[in-house]
Order: sequence, then C-alpha cells, then structure tokens
Amino acid sequence: MTPNASPSLTLLELADPGLPGLESYSPYCLKVHRTLKYAGLPYARVCADNPASHRKHNPTGQVPVLLVGEEAVPDSTAILARIQQLAPGRIDASPEALLWEELADTALNGFLVASRWADDRNWPRTRAAFFHFMPAPVRAVVPTLIRRKQVERLVARDVWRAGPEACWRRFGALLDQLDARAPVHGFWLNGALSVADLALFGQLHSLRTPLTPWQGAEVERRGRLSAWLGRVDAATRTASTPLRVAS
Repeated sequence: MTPNASPSLTLLELADPGLPGLESYSPYCLKVHRTLKYAGLPYARVCADNPASHRKHNPTGQVPVLLVGEEAVPDSTAILARIQQLAPGRIDASPEALLWEELADTALNGFLVASRWADDRNWPRTRAAFFHFMPAPVRAVVPTLIRRKQVERLVARDVWRAGPEACWRRFGALLDQLDARAPVHGFWLNGALSVADLALFGQLHSLRTPLTPWQGAEVERRGRLSAWLGRVDAATRTASTPLRVAS
C-alpha cells in the first residue's frame, strides 16, 4: 500500500441470505454494510455459515469483524467508530445518537432474537435458514439445543421471562413509542444521517424478512416508522458497491 492510499476493507460476516435489499440476517452485519455504503467506502466480503469460522480475527467467535488492512476491528459499535475515522464528518455520532444505538443494539435486539428463536410461529423458518448447511443427522439435534440456549438467554435478559404474550405486548408498546418519535421528514435526529439511524435500521429492517412475518407486519403498520425506514433504506442501499471475495 502506498503511503497515501486508504487501507483495504474486508467485512467478515455470515452467509448472504440471498434476499434483495438484505445483505445479512445479522442485524449487526447489516448495520455495518449500510454504514460502509453510506460512507462511500468500497469493501470486500468474506462470508461463512458459522461465525466461529472467523475466530482467528475475533476470539469471541462473533461477527461482524472489519479488517482495516491487517487490523481486525470486532463489534459493530467499534466498527462504526472506526468507519467514522476513515470517513470523517460523514455520519453523525453525537452522544444522543450513541444512546439510540445502545437502545437498538440491546433492548430492540432482544425482540428480534425472540421473534426468530422463541416464537413457535417463526422457528421452522429460522431453523431452515440458519441450519440448512448441516448434515441431516446433525440438523436433527443441534438446532434444538441452540434454540434452548437462546431462549434461556432471553429469559435472563427479561425479554421472555413472562412468556410470549407479555413479550409481544412490550414489543408493540416499543414500536408505538418509536413510531411516535420517528421524524416525519429526514433522519432520526432531524439532521444528517447518524449512528442512531443505522443502528435502529439494522434491528427493525431485520424484522421485515420472511423469517418473521408477524413482527414485520407490526413494523409496517406503524406509518411514520415505516416511512423513516424507507428513507434510511434508500439512503444506504447503493452508495457504494462491495466486492464479494468468498462465501
């Protein structure tokens, strides 16, 4: 690399779902995809069925990981901060934006995880999408064990502790609050696109997939929230073109 050249960027992530307008089933990978595109930073992709495949670059075995040259940056929050260094001034990262990012990545994510792993209506689709690559004998056992652990974590996070009715009642109340807060025009903080837009979009757009049709319909019927999601989608979908290097 020449002294003034920008470092190469490679996003280590999960397999591409093959759905138009959805780069990843992972809301955190999706968040990073849209940030890179909006920042205008070309990047390569390395996809894997199992996040542990990227353990060399992140000992926790989690994705996403962004390789900035030879530097491995794990965790979507840290990755967005690194992108802001590479494209200064492009994305608002005010304290208020970071607070919204925290709400999205923790509270809102709990409902996304519950919709896929705990909701009996959606589990067959989640199982087929996430475990299709496994040999049949393994697929007969492992997904159920992983699901059990995910539900235990949801109970510990107080998302599923009171059962499905209470969970989806709280989910509806949160969507109502977000809908009331959503801007009629522009982006979340009534200025430039921010970390708040990217983080909230990652979680909410991930609910609008074939895996979770009921939850997606609940998002769509909140008009202001849905319109804002459409604006973020349009602003971040095609700002730059990634190069797929492996799958």
